[in-house]
Amino acid sequence: MNLVLLGPPGAGKGTQADTIVRSCGIPQISTGDIIRAAIRGGTELGLELKRYADAGALVPDALVNRLVEERLAHPDCGRGFLLDGYPRTVAQAEWLDRMLAKSGRRIDHVLLIEIDDAVIVERIVGRRSDPVTGRIYHLVFDPPPGEIVPRLVHRRDDTEAVLTRRLREYHDKTAPLVPYYERLNLLRRTSGLGAVDQIGQRLLSAIGVGAAVHA
Repeated sequence: MNLVLLGPPGAGKGTQADTIVRSCGIPQISTGDIIRAAIRGGTELGLELKRYADAGALVPDALVNRLVEERLAHPDCGRGFLLDGYPRTVAQAEWLDRMLAKSGRRIDHVLLIEIDDAVIVERIVGRRSDPVTGRIYHLVFDPPPGEIVPRLVHRRDDTEAVLTRRLREYHDKTAPLVPYYERLNLLRRTSGLGAVDQIGQRLLSAIGVGAAVHA
């Protein structure tokens, strides 16, 4: 089963991706992970990617597409894959469709986690991480013990200013994928509200998969 996972930043895609890949027995393909691995590997392509990363510049579509094509050619993708964080634009989605068609493959389902921006901001801005234990608390939904509050850290990426910028970018560049995949009858909408397990079961039901497999 070849899947794409969509949703705004803070929608819980990373958590739900883990549930989906374990239940379907397919690998999760994250462009961020691929780029970091290529840079660590020091290959010619990795060095080219590092130049963009060091300059704080966006990696061109041609390079990202090439990375995805190479990764999807690996044997572990033979039974399917879950793309997380790609495609980010309609242009990338169109390229992906053409590339898969060359080998007789296609996207089977596109899972969209839907959640209002206001809910995302409330979720993310209230998060605090404990540098000692690594646990993440929420000031409202999962309050930390009073005695450890002074040591908790508010990550830079969890501020309202950063999150607002990321949400704006999502709506400008990635949200147009929703009508694109809707026209292809591939979009499966799922509410991002509720307990993590409930959301996971809704996503699996949308693609006709049974209960999640827990490790």
